[in-house]
Amino acid sequence: MSIGEGAGTQNLTARGRDYPTIRQFTVFLENRVGALMGVVRRFEGSRVRIVALTISDSTECALVRFLLSDPEAGREILERAGLAIVESDLIGVELPPTPQPLLQVCTALLSAEVNITQVYPLLIRPNSRPAVALMVDNIEHGLDTLAQKGFHTISEEELKDFDPMN
Repeated sequence: MSIGEGAGTQNLTARGRDYPTIRQFTVFLENRVGALMGVVRRFEGSRVRIVALTISDSTECALVRFLLSDPEAGREILERAGLAIVESDLIGVELPPTPQPLLQVCTALLSAEVNITQVYPLLIRPNSRPAVALMVDNIEHGLDTLAQKGFHTISEEELKDFDPMN
């Protein structure tokens, strides 16, 4: 979907997109004791919260994937630390209150032939419901499909505005 098509620009972001995605930052770290703590500590004293985290490691390096409550401020913190980062768009989706909620999400995306390449849970849930972050091979089609099937997708604004103390 491009600007001006479909439902409008109510979700227009600084990246010029009008669909509600959340940004993932992949950070490359040496696989050594304390490397993760060094990155996590960078957010200390800031208003940026780690919303989700996953780690894939090998013998020499680790790929740490973060979702942050404020991606713009988070990127600045990571860049000031001199870290090599890669940004990707993911879909945040609330899981329905059913016995097999992830099965429903997978079924919806499979029916539209959208492939899931990564999935991990969100630590912060804006609406107090379980949620996951999904990387898919066609984000626009994935978002459209989930919306048509009645799923609530989570925007960066929802993560930014979430106050865990309330």
